[in-house]
Amino acid sequence: MSMNRTSPDLPEYLASLPDLVAAKYLTRSVRTGQESPPHVALLRVSTPLAVERSARWSVYPLRELMEQAMYRFEDTSRSQADAWLAPRLHATLRITKAEASDTGLWNFLALVVAPDYVVWRHLGKERASGESAIVASGRFTGPHYTQTFSRLWWAAELFRDGDDYRPAEIACRNQDVLNTILRLDVIDHRPSARAVVRLLEQGKVRTGREINALATAINTAGSTLLYDCLAPDDAPELDGLWEWIRDSETAPPTPWATLPDGPKDGRVREESVGTMVRCFEELFAHAPVRGKIEDNPGKKSVRSEGQNSVP
Repeated sequence: MSMNRTSPDLPEYLASLPDLVAAKYLTRSVRTGQESPPHVALLRVSTPLAVERSARWSVYPLRELMEQAMYRFEDTSRSQADAWLAPRLHATLRITKAEASDTGLWNFLALVVAPDYVVWRHLGKERASGESAIVASGRFTGPHYTQTFSRLWWAAELFRDGDDYRPAEIACRNQDVLNTILRLDVIDHRPSARAVVRLLEQGKVRTGREINALATAINTAGSTLLYDCLAPDDAPELDGLWEWIRDSETAPPTPWATLPDGPKDGRVREESVGTMVRCFEELFAHAPVRGKIEDNPGKKSVRSEGQNSVP
């Protein structure tokens, strides 16, 4: 499965591919990378995203990003591509949250524009039984926290601090953040998202088990606490967002060696971030972490799933 930005099969503009149609073409041979999805058939059943043919719907810059990511991270752990690609995908695909909620957009990216990237990133290793490795269908078409491109765009959107993508880059370096934290509704609250990244930066939460424990604690407490009342967040400055979107017509290509600039729609209040950091530190201090060794002068205990502390 291979294509490049000049492939005759590559459409000029993005479109929307319905979930049910996308699922129909997710054959085993496509998910193992042995065959490419049928481009002509998929293009026939896809719907244009907009009447105007503006630069922000152009396929070529996105395809170029995927190819660059595969080139850069071919000889490393492929999960490292997430932190590089997420902010650049977001800065290239300048859309609103409402537009990003169209799962058909992400289906089209995964099955028509870059199916080879999905396989490259998520195929995994051949099974011990000798059975071919296979990509989970949710990486092609699925919820925003599993679909290959949707999860990166949303991670960049939710973890960025205004035009600063650095917090999103830090978040995307950790697969447990993408696999667990990104699922939480509370991450829509920007001070909470920034607080999670702050804890990662400070080394107070490091391992996958710790991140999962923090996620559980945040989610449980969030059902009773109104985080937005505890740490107020300003509404996004829509003028800055719309200006960023309009600039897609004349913006230079997204830089590869440095982080791009996001929309200037307002930074998160520092005092609100500090409030949530303290709140999450307190929650994490009391969260059960599987395999965590408790500090106790009289004994050492290990807490694991389904077990109480033992001498």
